[in-house]
Amino acid sequence: MMPSYFFAHGAPSLVIEDHEYTSFLKNIAATLTRKPKAIVIFSAHWEHTVQQVSAADTYSTIYDFSGFPEEMYRMTYPASGDASVTEQVLSLLNDAGIPAVSDTSRGLDHGSWAVLKLIFPDADIPVVALSVNQYLDSANQYEIGKALAKLREQDVLIIGSGGIVHNLRQIKWGVGAEDIDAWAFEFDTWIEKRLKDWNLPELFRYSELAPYADRAVPTSEHFIPLLLAMGSGDGVRQAELLHRSYQWGSLSLTAWRFN
Repeated sequence: MMPSYFFAHGAPSLVIEDHEYTSFLKNIAATLTRKPKAIVIFSAHWEHTVQQVSAADTYSTIYDFSGFPEEMYRMTYPASGDASVTEQVLSLLNDAGIPAVSDTSRGLDHGSWAVLKLIFPDADIPVVALSVNQYLDSANQYEIGKALAKLREQDVLIIGSGGIVHNLRQIKWGVGAEDIDAWAFEFDTWIEKRLKDWNLPELFRYSELAPYADRAVPTSEHFIPLLLAMGSGDGVRQAELLHRSYQWGSLSLTAWRFN
């Protein structure tokens, strides 16, 4: 069965950065036992109150950022869609009582393409992108991922792209990777234990129970993809932390695999 993953996407400039985490992402594909048939990816940067499922033939590249190096605005990720996977995603969601609709026009935002360009630079694997809805509670986020778990049996790779500690107001520009804010690390490690223990009751209440939750997750859209990816691993319930580092004091760059 294909594993599912959560990848932090950091800042948009991740795609041109050179450090421990980008090296990790560039090598992750080599750890897969076979090439995915398709990729289903949830991005924190596509928000909608009704679950959206992309149905593009070939994706345009969305430059949903400003003030970054000019080379980033010349980058593209012209992956194709997969109509059969889109239809299967819609069917699985609707069968689980989760309303979902297709979107034929949206391209890939940087939450999707910046990560995929590092992992699968050739853009030769079909992609189906999905939105996130910050108005659902954690249990319902998890159920969305769980509804798609069957895709993993068909060699479809499920990815959640977001950030566990993602508060741009707390960033300390120019601070080195070794200078980690204690509050960010404490929140991250609280989440780590609940993931490894598959402690859903406490994890779903992270905003109440976790230390510094309001500081680490000021808005939930970047945290949601973690719950979505985790939900797709409900059958086995095994979580593995593959990487954790930090940028600018508190922006966590984490990677989790759910088997």
